[in-house]
Amino acid sequence: MNRREFMKSASATAVASGAGVAAPAVFSPAKAQARNETLLIVSESGPNNLDIHGVGTNVPGYEASWNTYDRLITHEMTEKEGVRYYDRDKLKGELAEDMNIGDMSVTFKLKKNATFQDGSPVTAKDVKWSLDRAVSVGGFPTFQMKAGSLEKPEQFVVVDDHTVRVDFLRKDRLTIPDLAVIVPCVINSGLVQKNATEKDPWGLEYTKQNTAGSGAYRVTKWTPGTEVIFERFDDWKGGPLPKIKRVIWRMVPSAGNRRALLERGDADISYDLPNKDFVELKQAGKLNITSVPYSNGVQYIGMNVKNPPFDNPKVREAVAYAIPYEKIMEAVLYGLGRPMFGAPADAATKVAWPQPTKFKTDLAKAKQLMAEAGYAGGIDTTLSFDLGFAGVNEPICVLLQENLAQIGIKTTINKIPGANWRTELNKKVLPLYTNVFSGWLDYPEYFFFWCYHGSNSVFNTMSYQSAAMDTFIDGARAAAASGDKAAYDTDVKGMVDLAFADVPRIPLYQPFVNVAMQKNITGYEYWFHRRLDYRAFQKG
Repeated sequence: MNRREFMKSASATAVASGAGVAAPAVFSPAKAQARNETLLIVSESGPNNLDIHGVGTNVPGYEASWNTYDRLITHEMTEKEGVRYYDRDKLKGELAEDMNIGDMSVTFKLKKNATFQDGSPVTAKDVKWSLDRAVSVGGFPTFQMKAGSLEKPEQFVVVDDHTVRVDFLRKDRLTIPDLAVIVPCVINSGLVQKNATEKDPWGLEYTKQNTAGSGAYRVTKWTPGTEVIFERFDDWKGGPLPKIKRVIWRMVPSAGNRRALLERGDADISYDLPNKDFVELKQAGKLNITSVPYSNGVQYIGMNVKNPPFDNPKVREAVAYAIPYEKIMEAVLYGLGRPMFGAPADAATKVAWPQPTKFKTDLAKAKQLMAEAGYAGGIDTTLSFDLGFAGVNEPICVLLQENLAQIGIKTTINKIPGANWRTELNKKVLPLYTNVFSGWLDYPEYFFFWCYHGSNSVFNTMSYQSAAMDTFIDGARAAAASGDKAAYDTDVKGMVDLAFADVPRIPLYQPFVNVAMQKNITGYEYWFHRRLDYRAFQKG
């Protein structure tokens, strides 16, 4: 398929029937747009929901939400890892033109000229309704808000049409930055309420398939599993008007086809090719390749610690010694990752995350631990992964399956479609699985609150409960809020040591975000959510 055929195919898809809003062809004869105003993205999987507040919204859904909705505030950019990179410690207004932080509240003045994509004004009432929704719908969005001590609708107060106040429940250094993540987006409350029902008071069914924001782009066509088409909102007030007028994001399941589309110039960007392809493409030099470590993130092996056999810590430790770490780094990642294993036996715990464990591949020790656990005769279980990211997950599982068989753990590999992965993971019944978690706020206590706290967040997928761990995490959060560095350091080291001792999940490596782009594409920015921000891209 050459570029002309690719574009023609995209146009045909745009006018086909399907979920979302009907749209004109990508290129109509009357209004042909220049190629340098359209961005063509190809990826393995796409969104299962356009609303970050939706039930089971997958990671590609984050990208759709980020580009179509605004938040009150966002991050400044800096330079890091060789690319434009969000500045964790510097925030600026997006819908807010002013932010006044008091002792126990923060007040935002809204931009008076900001409108939603249907032309209606953005008001403080919309902001309150949106934040109320985020803390009330349950699941991931509500827990994300709670991570910044944003828990009750009463915290969000309309002062006047263009002023909203957020009251603090407690002093928490995560509260302000938590207002800049994807979840507290501002939604057109009037539009969504018109499409809500008694059974669906927050209008989740409507926003699953329709965007209702004030963001730089709006979705004009979505065919699930096939294509999403975004068009620029020309009255966007959240920042400088983007140069790219239209984004066509196509799902191309075959990695070989995605690579071929890039190499022939038929696609502009792809970001989930196998690491071997990224290495080869970088060596060829015909494309721009960026590789940036996930901020506050690890790929890991998780185990359900509530149920046998993984309720036994010796079995979990046996798995940790059975993992073929070096093979994974070489055969799966081709070096595009930072090892999170094999720290020297005498290495001191750091006040940092992520940091490597002291585990390394030792099958003899793993067998010994299985015998001590009472499983010398072996066990049968399933090993699950997200098929939406099969390029990395599947070879990891195949290599792990081979090693586990040598210590008596027979596994059946369970391939879960990407659209269903989050839902299945959150049932917390998968006995053994691989997954990635990357904390949006780059602090150790944030990561551990999500993944290890006994309040049982959606990402504590191991169902891990430890009063001692909760004490360390809560202590670190309190110490960070009060500026008690000594207490903070002690608590962070304590939670890392306990995580490695109880080993409910086993870190493998810190992944890299790898993005391949045509040479004429500029403006790539790394964000905490690891997805593409269309607003800064340009084509030469």
